[in-house]
Amino acid sequence: MNATESMVDLDDVEGLIAADRDGSLRAAAMAGAQVRATAAALGEGDLDQLQSDAPPRTVIWVAGRGNAEAAGSLLAATLGGSLAAPIVVAPEVPPWIGALDVLVVAGDDPGDPSLVSAAATGVRRGARIAVIAPYEGPLRDATAGRSVALPPRVWVPDEFGFCRYLAAGLAVLHMVDPGLRVDLSALADELDAEALRNSAARELFTNPAKALAERMSGCEVVVAGDTAATLVLARHVAAVLLRVAHRAVAAAGLADALAALRSGMSDAQDRERSIFHDEQIDGPLPTRVRTFVLTADAERPVVMARVAGMEDIHVINAEDVPEALALDTSDVVHAPGTAPAGPGRLEEQLALLALRMEMTAVYLKLVRG
Repeated sequence: MNATESMVDLDDVEGLIAADRDGSLRAAAMAGAQVRATAAALGEGDLDQLQSDAPPRTVIWVAGRGNAEAAGSLLAATLGGSLAAPIVVAPEVPPWIGALDVLVVAGDDPGDPSLVSAAATGVRRGARIAVIAPYEGPLRDATAGRSVALPPRVWVPDEFGFCRYLAAGLAVLHMVDPGLRVDLSALADELDAEALRNSAARELFTNPAKALAERMSGCEVVVAGDTAATLVLARHVAAVLLRVAHRAVAAAGLADALAALRSGMSDAQDRERSIFHDEQIDGPLPTRVRTFVLTADAERPVVMARVAGMEDIHVINAEDVPEALALDTSDVVHAPGTAPAGPGRLEEQLALLALRMEMTAVYLKLVRG
């Protein structure tokens, strides 16, 4: 960490907590609580009205922006090929919606005209409707008695609401597709364990989020994905880094990032490392660029082979944590009779990565003091 860039050291626990004046660390760590609250709503029967003897023709996810849109796109990328019905992510309700479809209206503003219009259209056409938004105002007026609602039970700032939308979407799909079964309580346990691994009290060498924050300091950052799902996550991470850490970060496909490295970006970094560089003769040093590739466990070997021999590329997956830390879960509280078995499904792995990168963004903000 460059001393000129930061006022708080990443291993200074008291300094980090003092710098966290708006409670961002706690808000980011609430991902598990948000998912657990959604699991409770599912268990209490809040979504039973969505059930039917037959799968829907289409699941339509209407969300205009932000985490709600990103979560819908991630679900479409990870589950779209295995569900009985396709998932369509759109900013507005399509004109062909009908009684055979399921409409999911997701967002943080119950007065958003596009969400209210979509919900009203879905009601008129007889679609099954799930509202993943604050259930009040015009949105409630448009759907009262004709929809199921999953309003936020645990409040966090919108920049840390990605996992809530993801869990709510999984809950809806669990109800409308007989072939999909999800365990949101287990996912919540995994997110709690991830938040604990990244807590301020953990030292840098055993804290994945702190380690990433250190690697991202003093350089330009590219976040890359090699599949539709990881590219959605890369764009979400870039947005979180901008909103939380005020870092302008590029999100790109891995192929584009590798092409840039092979066509000259790496040459600039080689000049930076040259012991013969003279700023008066050669000009100021170029800013170092580091690329962080988000990947799932199954894809990691292939991605590692593609980036072999290249400098300043870091491949990150959900299980990419120090071995001793990965085994240390003694202080995580699990539901009675359960214990986390480790992330398995692709959407679960990407949820853990999303939380880790959100906490990385918080640390990048806090080190500025």
